[in-house]
Amino acid sequence: MPKSLRSPRQRFLAQLISLRKVKGLTQAKVAEKLGRPQSFVAKYEGGERRLDIIEFLDVTAALEADPCEILSSLRT
Repeated sequence: MPKSLRSPRQRFLAQLISLRKVKGLTQAKVAEKLGRPQSFVAKYEGGERRLDIIEFLDVTAALEADPCEILSSLRT
């Protein structure tokens, strides 16, 4: 089994980045919504750190996105 940090399933990060940009949000704005520093967003978007499930749910809420839809896309 490959390391999950570099797994092809990490493509969901591209979805999170795309959603953020489509909504016109900066990393700093998402970080503000999360109550975290901008570096937190930069690190998960850059693949330097993984999001745990709670963080993932918080990020999708900040982006006003459906976490189930994002996770469903990983099945293919």
